Amino acid sequence: MKKQLHFFWLGLLFSLNSFAAEPVIIRLGILEFGTAAWEVQTLQSAKLDESGKFELAIHPLANPEAGKIALQSGAVDIIVSDWIWVSKLRSTGADYTFYPYSNVSGGLVVTENSPIKTLNDLKDKRLGIAGGELDKNGLLMQAAFQQQGNSEIASSIEKVYGAPPLLNQQMLNNRLDAVMTYWHFAAKLEAQGYRQIIDGQALIKTLGIEEEVPALGYVFKQSWAEQHKQVLTGFLQAARQARALLCESDEAWQKILPLTQTDDTHTQSVLRKRYCEGAVKQWGDPEKNAANRIYRILKTVSHNKLTGKDDNLQPGTFWAIDQE
Repeated sequence: MKKQLHFFWLGLLFSLNSFAAEPVIIRLGILEFGTAAWEVQTLQSAKLDESGKFELAIHPLANPEAGKIALQSGAVDIIVSDWIWVSKLRSTGADYTFYPYSNVSGGLVVTENSPIKTLNDLKDKRLGIAGGELDKNGLLMQAAFQQQGNSEIASSIEKVYGAPPLLNQQMLNNRLDAVMTYWHFAAKLEAQGYRQIIDGQALIKTLGIEEEVPALGYVFKQSWAEQHKQVLTGFLQAARQARALLCESDEAWQKILPLTQTDDTHTQSVLRKRYCEGAVKQWGDPEKNAANRIYRILKTVSHNKLTGKDDNLQPGTFWAIDQE
């Protein structure tokens, strides 16, 4: 009888160990050709996901809005989005939280021979703005004009809102004097000889904020994160390693070139340069406080439309990787 009990408990122990060793499946919603897809392919190619702690199940997304819907419906565990959206949802009782992914945030681009050298040169010009009236860079530019006492310049600008590919085409056809667009579309114009006047981080500095604040991050439920702390930490570390590989290893970069959607080597080079400039180097209280200052600016200039009515970012908007 004792021998039978011994084998019973031994079998149960092996069974429990086997169960505990099963990797957690992370359902990751990403744009098929977005930079997160670059990192995921690199992560898997370099076998950075073979710790045994997690396994990625990739859910391709048609656009960022589809990602938000997928996360809110429970179809995925993680997407890439921004902290403004996270805070706005937390104010309604949702428990989403944000961990930084990238500092790169688009820029203002003009033709190489354009007379436009500074923001003030946009007076009476035709400006394309990607993302619509609530585009954060467009709003921050408006705030910069107001802070400098140049509201009349902002009022004189003819704003054209549209999807980034369409605005790029209008620039190529000389139908716009300048375009404020997402970083990879700005990079593609740069590769064709266009000139970037200012990027999102420099725009923030014109408002007196010196810290580099991540524009995008991984967004997930706080409750899910607390349940899978080690797994989430492992994934975030692997993603950072993948980004470093893309910036340091030509071999790793070559493998994701099809995802850049261009065969032009110069365009690929500019995309890589801008992507690597977006690495998050510092993330602590100064950056989080700076994010709150940006939030208040955006709240004012958007008349609450972008942020909601709360005066400050919601507590818990930013996930602390080492939080208890």
